[in-house]
Amino acid sequence: MKARLDQIDWNILRELQADGRITNVELARRVGISAPPCLRRVRALEEAGIIRGYRTLLDEKSLGYDVTAFAFVSLASQAEADLIGFEERIGDWPIVRDCYMLSGETDFLLKCVAKDLRAFQTFIIELTGAPNVRSVKTTLTIRRSKHEPSVPLDER
Repeated sequence: MKARLDQIDWNILRELQADGRITNVELARRVGISAPPCLRRVRALEEAGIIRGYRTLLDEKSLGYDVTAFAFVSLASQAEADLIGFEERIGDWPIVRDCYMLSGETDFLLKCVAKDLRAFQTFIIELTGAPNVRSVKTTLTIRRSKHEPSVPLDER
């Protein structure tokens, strides 16, 4: 079910996406309400699961993670239990940063971040040997042309 949000809620979300460290007082000023109702609205958005958390975005290359790659995984069985089993296994691999179940020939798309090519290759060996994995195709990235982890709220 989609949340019913008014314009102030949308403005709060827009401001928090731009700067998750903003103080409640500054947030309230920017959205045009006083601090107490602003805080109540933020808490309600958190409780509703619309705001899932707050994070700091790190630059992986600056921290020595030089390889970003994608793995396209096809499973031998798409029975629900097997899909769930694979998704649970993904949680054990810190190299996997994003995982999407897909429709079509490929069952899952994994975004992987590794310190170097050897670490990625080691992971691929483990991935191809995992239960129910039929095939894995990989591709290395050359550069990132766009990275926008936020939701496009400008349309509101």
